[in-house]
Amino acid sequence: MMKKGCLIAIVAVVVIGIALYGWVKNTYNGFVQQEENVKTAWSQVENDYQRRADLIPNLVETVKGYAKHEQQTLEGVIEARANATSVKIDASNMDEQALKKFQDAQGELSSALSRLIAVSEAYPDLKANQNFLELQSQLEGTENRITVSRRDFNKAAQDYNTAVRTFPGNLLAGLFGFNQKPYFEAQAGADKAPKVNFD
Repeated sequence: MMKKGCLIAIVAVVVIGIALYGWVKNTYNGFVQQEENVKTAWSQVENDYQRRADLIPNLVETVKGYAKHEQQTLEGVIEARANATSVKIDASNMDEQALKKFQDAQGELSSALSRLIAVSEAYPDLKANQNFLELQSQLEGTENRITVSRRDFNKAAQDYNTAVRTFPGNLLAGLFGFNQKPYFEAQAGADKAPKVNFD
C-alpha cells in the first residue's frame, strides 16, 4: 500500500513538473515573441523618420534656390535634422526618458519643417516649382506613414506591457527581466488638427 501511495505521489509531482515547465516555457516564449513585435514596430518607426530625414536635404536645396534670404530658417531645418538623426534608441533597452528625448528631437524637426513650408508662401515661383511640389507630396506621405508606424508601435507595446503586467505572467516577467516599454505620447498642441495641405 505504501508503494502505491509513493508511486502516485511521484506521478503527481512529475505531472505537476511537466505542466509547470510547459507554462514557464510558453509564457517566456510569448514574452519573447511580443518583445520582438515591439522591436519590429520600432524599426518601422525609425525607417519612416529616416525617410523624412532623407527628404530634407533636397527640400532645403530647392528652397535655397528661390528663398536665399531665408538662411536662418534653412539652417534651423538642417540643425534640427542633425539633432533628430543623432538620437538613437536600442529597442531592447528602451525607456520613457530615451523615447521622450527621441520624440522631442523629432518634434523640433517637425516645427522647423513647418517654418520652412510657411516660407514657401512668400515665394510664388517656389510654390509652383515641380520639384518642390513633389517633395512636399512625399513629405506629406511620409508624415502619414510616421503616424501609422507610431500607432502600430504603441499597439505592440501595449500588447507586450499587458502580458508582462498580467498575473501570473508578471511573476516570470520580473524573474526574466522583461520590463515594460514606453509609448509615444501626443505632442503639445496635438489637440489641434495639423495643417497637412502644402499648397
